[in-house]
Amino acid sequence: MTHIDAGAELDPVHPVPLPAPGRAKGLSAAEVAERVARGEVNDVPVRSSRSLGEIVRANVFTRFNAIIGVLWLIMLTVAPFQDSLFGYVIIANTGIGIIQEWRAKKTLDSLAVIGEAKPTVRRDGVAAEVSTSRIVLGDVIEIGPGDKIVVDGACVEADGLEIDESLLTGEADPVIKRRGDKVMSGSFVVAGGGAFTATKVGREAYAAQLAEEASRFTLVHSELRSGISTILKYVTWMMIPTAIGLVISQLVVKQHGFKDSVARTVGGIVPMVPEGLVLLTSVAFAIGVIRLGRKQCLVQELPAIEGLARIDTVCLDKTGTLTEGGMDVTELRSLGGADESYVRKVLGALGESDPRPNPSLQAIIAAYPDSEDWRCVESLPFSSARKYSGASFSEGNGESGTWLLGAPDVLLPAGDPALAETDRLNEEGLRVLLLSRATRDLDDPEVKKGARPTALVVLEQRLRPDAADILRYFAEQDVRAKVISGDNAVSVGAVAGKLGLSGEVVDARRLPDEREEMAKSLDKGTVFGRVTPQQKRDMVGALQSRGHTVAMTGDGVNDVLALKDADIGVSMGSGSEATRAVAQIVLLNNSFSTLPSVVAEGRRVIGNITRVATLFLVKTVYSVLLAVLVVCWRVEYPFLPRHLTLLSTLTIGIPAFFLALAPNTERARPHFVRRVMRYSIPGGVVAGVATFVTYLVARHHYTGPDQLNAETSAATLTLFLISMWVLAIIARPYTWWRIVLVASMGLAFLVVLVVPALQHFFALKLVGAQMPWIAVGIAAVAAAALEFLWRWVDRRIPA
Repeated sequence: MTHIDAGAELDPVHPVPLPAPGRAKGLSAAEVAERVARGEVNDVPVRSSRSLGEIVRANVFTRFNAIIGVLWLIMLTVAPFQDSLFGYVIIANTGIGIIQEWRAKKTLDSLAVIGEAKPTVRRDGVAAEVSTSRIVLGDVIEIGPGDKIVVDGACVEADGLEIDESLLTGEADPVIKRRGDKVMSGSFVVAGGGAFTATKVGREAYAAQLAEEASRFTLVHSELRSGISTILKYVTWMMIPTAIGLVISQLVVKQHGFKDSVARTVGGIVPMVPEGLVLLTSVAFAIGVIRLGRKQCLVQELPAIEGLARIDTVCLDKTGTLTEGGMDVTELRSLGGADESYVRKVLGALGESDPRPNPSLQAIIAAYPDSEDWRCVESLPFSSARKYSGASFSEGNGESGTWLLGAPDVLLPAGDPALAETDRLNEEGLRVLLLSRATRDLDDPEVKKGARPTALVVLEQRLRPDAADILRYFAEQDVRAKVISGDNAVSVGAVAGKLGLSGEVVDARRLPDEREEMAKSLDKGTVFGRVTPQQKRDMVGALQSRGHTVAMTGDGVNDVLALKDADIGVSMGSGSEATRAVAQIVLLNNSFSTLPSVVAEGRRVIGNITRVATLFLVKTVYSVLLAVLVVCWRVEYPFLPRHLTLLSTLTIGIPAFFLALAPNTERARPHFVRRVMRYSIPGGVVAGVATFVTYLVARHHYTGPDQLNAETSAATLTLFLISMWVLAIIARPYTWWRIVLVASMGLAFLVVLVVPALQHFFALKLVGAQMPWIAVGIAAVAAAALEFLWRWVDRRIPA
């Protein structure tokens, strides 16, 4: 039974009663246990990855696995064991994919627990942090700036509480909340503080209804995955009619018996399937997650690794990214003859008036202790939109006063003498706050008008020791850095200058509102100060409108909108809960120096998958072409499955695995499908035509009962040599291990040709000397044609 305090109000909108005015004590331990037993728990799973069952299903039940599985069962029935090897390869590939993705899942889940925000819940009158999944219906949850609302509720306490619901409603302006107002999960606090009672938990909460499987409302676009899906769709369209034609032609020809014809038909269909391409993509992503996980980098969406590799512009929030969160008060300058000791008391009282001070106020609290006889009557929390905070005090001696603390250029009128001194300090990279005495009430919208300047508080920001190196790295990688901050533009420019970042410094208050004009200003400028949260979002959109791929870093609540709209949002682990919720990448160790590792992982994945995709699709193209040529000439298909299993393993499978995981610093380029197909099509056509020519020549050269085996061996030699040349081109630029890789694959094939047992196992035996040398000669001509065509493609069909 729900306990209702005396004097409690019943809100007609919510099933849970609101406590009487005052500090709500929260539920008792017995009430929590009762609700848990009834299942009234916030049990929506926080999922950073697929479950084990989903991983298995996704890797096992694929369209191509179904095709290969049917063909494998056929081969187990009609052909020797060695013609069924391709089926075991698929099983191994699937197992590798499951294991790697499971390892990546465990890494993601462990990091998600480390980075999980724990709301503060009052129970039995005591506030304590609990995991989101342990919140129960009726819990009283405390909130402050940067906190994400994790369940639906009704506000029971509000002290200047402002909540941003833009992620849910699209409305950018913060909503002022008062006692009894609804709060929705998925929104976040931008100013003030308070508490609310949970009225809907678990799958009944608003955000859970919008997206039960995720805590986010946008997903990263992966050109790599969508490109591979497009390629596989084209392959399916080519494969089905070609395979049908091959089946019919082989059953009609069947000069060497039904079972042999079936085996050769399957041998023609199997290599059309680029079965290892999806596997290697998954493995590359999974290993990237594991590598980054070891560096305390939580990738909340796997394609974010790819996205950060494609960025050409990174927007950096100064505080928490270029500078460390903490600050130090270095100087206090009284204005207008104000008594410094009195000013210190005012600053101490202001610090005590805010239950959740920002870094600037924390520095003031550390420098100026609170005066016990001062009592806060009313407070105005700091917000990024206002750029100031305030409080009204009873000073203990019967006097009272209202004070404002914030940005001098916001609180002072233009031309005020104090601004000149502020500008000089800002040019040194120092942060300056103005303390002024207001003449109006704190709830007056124009409270800053007529306020009397009393003192300047000078703060020194701590530069991150790794910031200069990271900015240098982005410059070397041709990624433009834009520093976007709510602080004074001159001060931010000075900080950027200390870190070696040069360029035009712009006051965002003078930026045009029109997107195209704003984009032009952003292209020219490097450092932007006095940026409002909405402007940060607009600036990201303006950059994207010019075709830029934008990453945004930030840790404060004022960065949330921009982080969400950026192509890739990067949050610090120590940042607000709201920023961590919308970011695709969370740096749990709060180290900006992890970003190059993320960029490098993305480039490795994209660059290497582009390489190996070419290998797989050359095989698909020459397999389809060979099948078409066989149907047109009405001859037996030249290969058994065992031959193509051997060729695929040595020229694609093993090399592709190493190449997919190799270092690669090449900047990611767009148009994945076009870049892959412009090499795969000419490569596959040359390989298919050359192999078929060798096969036709061998058919005229050999006679007798074993002629088909001899013809197959000659064609296999040509196809292997051409495939090796494709591999040699793909492996460039050469390093020692790439040379060893290519050479060892060639050596392995040579061993098969000279060892009698392997000759018998793979049905490969070169007969005579003339035809094998003809096969080598045709392969050499094809290799020269490959070199010419690929260079011609580079010149005529740029990616």
